Amino acid sequence: MLKTRRQFLALAHAAGGVALASGVAFRTSRVFGRQADAATTSMRGMEQAPQRQMLNAMTLTRFVDPLPVPALAPSDGTRPSPRSRKVQLPYYRIEMTEFAASLHRDVAPTRQWGYGGSVPGPTLETRSGQGLLIEWVNKLPRKHFLPIDHTLHGAGADKPEVRTVAHVHGAKAPPESDGYPESWHTPGQSRTLYYPNEQDASTLWYHDHAMGITRLNVFAGLFGAFIIRDPAQLALNLPGGAFDIPIVLYDRTLDREGQLLYPVSAAPGAPFVSEFYGNAIVCNGKIFPYLEVQPRRYRFRLLNAANGRYFHLTLTGNRPFHQISSDLGLLQSPVELRSLVLFPAERGEIIIDFTGLDGQEVQLRNDADDILQFRVLKKQQPETSTEAAALPPVLRSIPRIPESQSVRERLLTLSEHDDAAGNSMQMLLNESHWDMPVTENPVLDSTEIWSFVNLAGDAHPMHLHLVRFQVLDRRPFDVFAYNADKSLVYTGPAVPPAANELGWKDTVRADPGMVTRIIVKFEGYTGRYVWHCHLLEHEDNEMMRPYDVISPARARAERAPSSNKKQA
Repeated sequence: MLKTRRQFLALAHAAGGVALASGVAFRTSRVFGRQADAATTSMRGMEQAPQRQMLNAMTLTRFVDPLPVPALAPSDGTRPSPRSRKVQLPYYRIEMTEFAASLHRDVAPTRQWGYGGSVPGPTLETRSGQGLLIEWVNKLPRKHFLPIDHTLHGAGADKPEVRTVAHVHGAKAPPESDGYPESWHTPGQSRTLYYPNEQDASTLWYHDHAMGITRLNVFAGLFGAFIIRDPAQLALNLPGGAFDIPIVLYDRTLDREGQLLYPVSAAPGAPFVSEFYGNAIVCNGKIFPYLEVQPRRYRFRLLNAANGRYFHLTLTGNRPFHQISSDLGLLQSPVELRSLVLFPAERGEIIIDFTGLDGQEVQLRNDADDILQFRVLKKQQPETSTEAAALPPVLRSIPRIPESQSVRERLLTLSEHDDAAGNSMQMLLNESHWDMPVTENPVLDSTEIWSFVNLAGDAHPMHLHLVRFQVLDRRPFDVFAYNADKSLVYTGPAVPPAANELGWKDTVRADPGMVTRIIVKFEGYTGRYVWHCHLLEHEDNEMMRPYDVISPARARAERAPSSNKKQA
């Protein structure tokens, strides 16, 4: 009988550990933990079937493909609102299909899965307060083309191989439309979900969230951008139209036939690997693309859609740029930067000014790796623009939530459990598995502080569904003392968030050996949601937990003494 991963891990530890593919285990130590760079990954390789040799993406000719800009998803009419049958809402029907598309001029078309026939999928665009309905249609094959590990929770051999459920990351949506990992549907089925969009203008994104196989479905290509606009942001006259471009970044590894190559472990029957870092950085579906730009300002909506890689983004010549928005909307003021770090699922909207660079080239880079080349045209094309002559010094007001508003602080540990070789084999939140009883049950409209105590050696991007939050601080602590007797001994002062982290967030970087504190108001809806690490391999292997937003009435009832309950 097939063993669960927990049983498998116990046997593996007893046998002295499990050997994982060498290319996956190799990771370069950096300030945020361990990560392999693209050049190193391409040189070392990963253990796969002998007949599949890895393509060295570093040998591909740079900047021969134009940057694709995802098309806007067209509406398919209207449907009645779930709130009132008299109100008609825009309705979208988006199919998930398998297709082949080339990632580079010199690479054969790659088999992928995508929404709307492309990777990334079509960009959904709406305005704040305009609800919409999306029918997510699963027209994928019934057999997965990537390695499923049936020992992972929720991915057992009794489950269909191909399962999907769409989650709009950053959306304040009712629980039945949030994309709960166990609410999946199979090929031939569809689900229509409701998004009220009662939130600020921001760059969200949608992606698959099926239990136990999220990493594989996203790796296959199931993701896209979701943009909300509002009058306040439009009134700022920031670059718009053709000068407002989503840039979706992710990494992949291909074999020499151009097909996706996802690593597997050397453990029979348990192919799971704890992290994925590819040797090719893909930008809107192309490796090393170029974009022709006019000598003027552009707005780029950057999204990290990688499974596990963080991006450290710079422009050649150490050119400055301005960040104007983070995960959930505008910052209070533009922040001038010369580099930007985005962890998986984080977004950052930036303004790059190409004025005066006529005829020149500027590269967007991840450390030393090229990603995208901007080719500045020699003459500005005639245009009629209402764009402001300069960036506004103030974008909006973002009052800080005072800590005194918090009714509870939760101390939540992040941990990884390694095998004898030091390979991470299981990741837990508060030492709890997915199917254990829910322990986080904030009250609707209450405010809490969540403190992520990172006991692991890597940074973890922590994401809470439904809500937005503010980063309070990060503070170093003695990991050994905590592991010894659960005492939290701080070893230095609290570090406040950087200027570009002072906006509204839905994903926060929890650094190793640090306590990362966020303050969050649980508003919107009651019901069951999830919080998890957004390193997708971690999320698929138990680093995800459900939480319940409960009503004040339920909270009062649960606090009532048992004797009162009996009398009632």
